[in-house]
Amino acid sequence: MAHLLIVDDDPSTLASLARAFRLAGHQATVCDNAARALELAKSQAFDMMLSDVVMPGKDGLALLEDLRALGIALPVVMISGQANIEMAVRATRLGALDFLEKPLSTDKLLLTVDNVLKLKRLEDENRDLRQRVGKHEIVHSGERMQRVMAQVDRVAASETRVCILGETGTGKELIARALHERSPRRGGPFITLNCAAVPAELIESELFGHEKGSFTGAASRHIGKFEQASHGTLFLDEIGDMPLLMQAKLLRVLEENQVERVGGDRTIPVDVRVIVATHRNLHDLVKKGVFREDLYHRIYVFPLPLPPLRERDGEIPALVAHFAAQVCQVNGWKPKVFLPDAIQELHRYSWPGNVRELRNMVERLLLLADGAVDAALVRLALPAAEGEAQGVAVAQSGSLAARTDAFEREQILAELKRNRQRMTDTAKSLGLERSHLYKKCQALGIDLRAMRSGGVA
Repeated sequence: MAHLLIVDDDPSTLASLARAFRLAGHQATVCDNAARALELAKSQAFDMMLSDVVMPGKDGLALLEDLRALGIALPVVMISGQANIEMAVRATRLGALDFLEKPLSTDKLLLTVDNVLKLKRLEDENRDLRQRVGKHEIVHSGERMQRVMAQVDRVAASETRVCILGETGTGKELIARALHERSPRRGGPFITLNCAAVPAELIESELFGHEKGSFTGAASRHIGKFEQASHGTLFLDEIGDMPLLMQAKLLRVLEENQVERVGGDRTIPVDVRVIVATHRNLHDLVKKGVFREDLYHRIYVFPLPLPPLRERDGEIPALVAHFAAQVCQVNGWKPKVFLPDAIQELHRYSWPGNVRELRNMVERLLLLADGAVDAALVRLALPAAEGEAQGVAVAQSGSLAARTDAFEREQILAELKRNRQRMTDTAKSLGLERSHLYKKCQALGIDLRAMRSGGVA
């Protein structure tokens, strides 16, 4: 079923067209002037518009110009009883998909509408595919992530509720999308809601929708995430941050598979697979009384923990290559090489923000690099406050000599920053001879020239 907007100054034409479309299973909204049609197109979502050309006041071609000026990408078919070639050419140049002459044949009109809707659907699918190619790819090669993906393949085909666990930035939404794409519901929508990002007073409306006038500011009906995800998947991120009152309402929906819009008086059946994720320990939240135990048992059927990036051994080179290609393609940049010492420097860092932080770092390095990305540039790009985290990560592994070198390097970097790269002051604060400090910097791979040019440690 499509929602059509019909614009014509002739009441009998409006009535006959609306009746024909409704008999064909479509929903039709009618209006008799271009100004009203423009307001409707701005406030409601239509699948296409059928508009007369010659109307009192603003004509159909002016309406078409207004739509394009406002960026409203609505497929339009023009109709007229006074058609000529010049009018048809102008309408086509303004973006009209077809031009029909009155009197209209019902069969031809319905065929035209079907063709326009098919074209729109193909364009939407093509745009969605272009956006998804590469964007949602899960790059992995290590044993930990291979085990995760094996579990994804195992549980995807079922209706089992999955609870994805992991630190911020580990790719929980990517895994949820992979579960959807490998499930029988892959032809349906994938809808997401971050429970931590929605104010407590609005989350019910976001999930279940609301009716017009149900509360202050509800100027029109809103379809909630559960209805939007019909026959598909609803991904609730950061479920641990959902308010207690909302948890009870969510539990009821999961048990009954039906929702009631805020301000509504009827229940609406929903067919949705719910996948949740959190970076918090739900079991601890239950013990503290801030998460319902009955909801916990409903959603914690198949826990799927994701490893942090620091535990994904050997995967940084592949991730860097993937993100670099992605960023360069989006921005139209020439590819740049990450030198081996740059990759080694990235390995030294603990990545508290995980894969998301690595992706941001790759983009930052590509922006800063004049040529190949080297270790000095990586050290300059890493935030100064993260030097301590880097030192902690190195100190937890390797030989005693390696741990000692890592600690000394971070101490020297911190002192250099504190003294604004002044070697005499830095040597004095560390209790070293100036010449000894230079030798230490050289031995530990600290590029003093790069630091001075960048002005940061």
